Amino acid sequence: MMRNLFLSFLLLLSHAMSAQLTFTNPILAGFYPDPSVTRVESDFYLVNSTFSYFPGLPVFHSKDLKNWKQIGNVIDRPSQMNFMGDGVSRGLFAPSIIHHNGIYYVTCTLIDRKGNFVVTAKNPAGPWSDPTWLPQVKGIDPSLFFDTNGKAYIIYNSDPPHNKPLYSGHRTIRIYEFDPTNLKVIGEEKLLVNGGVDINKKPEWIEGPHIFKRNDWYYLCAAEGGTSVNHSQVILRSKLATGPYVPYENNPILTQRHLDPNRKNPITSAGHAELVEGPDGNTYALFLAVRPYEGNYYNTGRETFIAPVKWQNDWPIINPDSEEIPYQFTANFKEIKQKAIPQSGNFNYRIHFDKNLDPSLLFLRTRDTSWFKLDHKNGLTMKLRPETCMELGNPSFIGKRQQHLEGSASTSLIFRANAPNEKAGLLIYQSESNFYFICKSIDQGQPVVQLFQSEPKTKNMNLLIQSPLTSSLAPLFLKIEAKGKFYDFYFAEKRNKWQLLKEHADGKLLSTQQAGGFVGALYAVYVTSSGQASENLASFKWLDYEGNDMVYR
Repeated sequence: MMRNLFLSFLLLLSHAMSAQLTFTNPILAGFYPDPSVTRVESDFYLVNSTFSYFPGLPVFHSKDLKNWKQIGNVIDRPSQMNFMGDGVSRGLFAPSIIHHNGIYYVTCTLIDRKGNFVVTAKNPAGPWSDPTWLPQVKGIDPSLFFDTNGKAYIIYNSDPPHNKPLYSGHRTIRIYEFDPTNLKVIGEEKLLVNGGVDINKKPEWIEGPHIFKRNDWYYLCAAEGGTSVNHSQVILRSKLATGPYVPYENNPILTQRHLDPNRKNPITSAGHAELVEGPDGNTYALFLAVRPYEGNYYNTGRETFIAPVKWQNDWPIINPDSEEIPYQFTANFKEIKQKAIPQSGNFNYRIHFDKNLDPSLLFLRTRDTSWFKLDHKNGLTMKLRPETCMELGNPSFIGKRQQHLEGSASTSLIFRANAPNEKAGLLIYQSESNFYFICKSIDQGQPVVQLFQSEPKTKNMNLLIQSPLTSSLAPLFLKIEAKGKFYDFYFAEKRNKWQLLKEHADGKLLSTQQAGGFVGALYAVYVTSSGQASENLASFKWLDYEGNDMVYR
């Protein structure tokens, strides 16, 4: 009898151990800001902001909130929209995804243009509809809420009353009833929140609102404080979807702004959260935050993090057991892995340029298939064109997010320059004015490898260093290594025979703190004829990525 009990205990213990899952933050490393998540039965779908990169608004799928696979993009056809003429940090702001009666809805803001819109799909992998514009919804960060009584609403950040701000950053949250069949607002706009939790304290930038219902309460969850170090998440509740909403007395429910900025391996700027029920029936918050390497300097952009939520007196508390957001924590449910490029922790992968482009690869502002082609033999062949990455057009540029503070990207290149203005190589790119470019070109008729640094004030680029090459025709291998606040640049004329071209280039040039904007750095294969006509071509076979952050070792 005792033996049977002991065996039963071991079986239960084994089952419990096998069902435990370890989350590693961020769950989407690199430039994946403004996460919005929805649950459909046992499936989770998530979208992020992409600003002026194309395709826009990646769609991720998961079964366990840990392992995410990109299954498509919401804006994946130039006929839906493009971002020509927009700076890198304009374009698409803060999407929201929700499912109702077999239809997926994404709402978003196309800033500086036609404003807010909604798109729909029967399959979250796409295709998604052309946008339906919502001219009455004046503001940013729209989201939809479907009530149990059949009504639907759209909630968003908007101007202060009478367009007269009482202080800098004074905003409001407003609501319309929404017709999900005809995709239009109904009735009159209503003000839900003026200023924030307590207008007497002059709260700034209440935004990213979501309404959800739990038990008999309607909850309004929103960010406050701006997206930098003062970022936070607040919660209010009501007995009616349309309010009045009462704030939680212990707001904010998430922030890192009060913690020592000199603490080891800090996670900062946390906010823009959405709550979702996990596979275990518990609540989890997905939100953006950043990993600085020094002070408020970070190059990987705003990333997607996760933390557990505890309910107290019908109020949610994010990460209740610690003030600091954890890099790792456990949950008691089964991990379900997917066959996909990894997104969290230390990892490496190779993207082959053969038949199709990986859905995570990004163009600037639109996708024009006339300047590139893919095949198994030659890989990715790109035309040199006059457009440059310093302008607001669509250069010959295909990028992949930098996902670690420490890591590298490398590629193989076949290219023969016919003139000094013709260049092909690898970028580490934050904006039109903030980048490094290692490339193959010619100088005085001889093949060279060159390293350029952007000049933000002149929107030009300066040659830092160059080195002669022995062959114009042989493959050239290029590598960029990230080391927190530094970048190292390498080249090789034979595979894995790396030669250092430049050590410890200033990485702060690519930080959000210095460069501004809302994006993170990208590695990109890039070719240009620097403003002059050209018929030349360059071919890339693959892009290798490796990231190993110290905090995970």
